[in-house]
Amino acid sequence: MTQTKLTFIRFENGIWQGHIQASSTPNNPEVSYQGETLSDVDLSPAENGWDLRIQVPVAALSEGVHTFVVADAATTEKLGSFTVIAGEPAADDLRAEIDLLRAELDMLKRAFRRICRDDT
Repeated sequence: MTQTKLTFIRFENGIWQGHIQASSTPNNPEVSYQGETLSDVDLSPAENGWDLRIQVPVAALSEGVHTFVVADAATTEKLGSFTVIAGEPAADDLRAEIDLLRAELDMLKRAFRRICRDDT
């Protein structure tokens, strides 16, 4: 069994595109941005896996660091992430790393709450 792998293809015209390589059909990926799940995510069959298209919200195309986390909807396993940085660039900017940590923490909190809710 091979591990699921998400590979970046391109980011163009507000659409982030990637390729998912997995041994079986992946569950619909869940993409979160600022603690919210995006609805405009498209998964389609492709050679050697599936192509993932994510419409990046206009709000993320503004000043600052904006991190998106892609996870398996069923298992909440992180498949990957990407960051959009707009405005004044800063060398060795740790804001992207901090933003990614916040996004992953939000994902873990949602998964923990889901598990606690299912146990009752």
